[in-house]
Amino acid sequence: MILKLVRMARRSDAPFFRFLRTVAKRVRAGNLPVPRFLHPLLLPFFYLPMVVRRVSSFLFSYFVREPLFRSRCASMGRNFRLTRMPWVVGHAEIHIGNDVSFFGKVDISSGGVFDRPRLILGDRVDLGHGVGFTVNKEIIIEEDVNVANHVQFRDSDAHPRDAAARIADERPPAEEIKPVRVCRRAWIGGHVYIMKGVTIGEGAIIGVNSVVVTDIPPYCVAMGNPARVVVKGQKPAGEGA
Repeated sequence: MILKLVRMARRSDAPFFRFLRTVAKRVRAGNLPVPRFLHPLLLPFFYLPMVVRRVSSFLFSYFVREPLFRSRCASMGRNFRLTRMPWVVGHAEIHIGNDVSFFGKVDISSGGVFDRPRLILGDRVDLGHGVGFTVNKEIIIEEDVNVANHVQFRDSDAHPRDAAARIADERPPAEEIKPVRVCRRAWIGGHVYIMKGVTIGEGAIIGVNSVVVTDIPPYCVAMGNPARVVVKGQKPAGEGA
């Protein structure tokens, strides 16, 4: 019955239903009139949901997420911040330095090829939302590295190169797993993939949507698939080691 009335309201040319459609269109296209003098009174209610969400998220991270994640890490420095519980699969050792921040969802996974795969995040590393680590041997992110959203670090292909071994669902052989290192002060743009065996030099910049399969020299800008150096750089004059 209700569906029949809805169809009639949409299709009928009767004056009453035309009137209903006209009213509905005007309501959808219009706005509730709000006198200007009420704006200062309404403004706090605009910010209220945001404040409540942020305060509740901070308290939950402070009392629940951070202590639980700390218990999973092999070591963690001071002033660690996170906004969501990291998703950790496997037995990787996780070492986190001082003043590290996770600004969203972070995934860490490892397989069983090596007994002690290690993920090391140096001091003042910032990770954006959707960052993922596939660490089967070692991934090192040095001090003062900024990582944008949806970046993937992989020290292996997560499957063997040999087709027969892939079909058999075997683990990748040890020789196909190669450590990844991002040197200090590097900046990794959004949606970048950093693949096995890669070293990104100090102060280098990786452009968005790049796939890095070879080493990037220090203080260069690289981008593309595969990533190539587009701007050669040099260490700033007068800067210490």
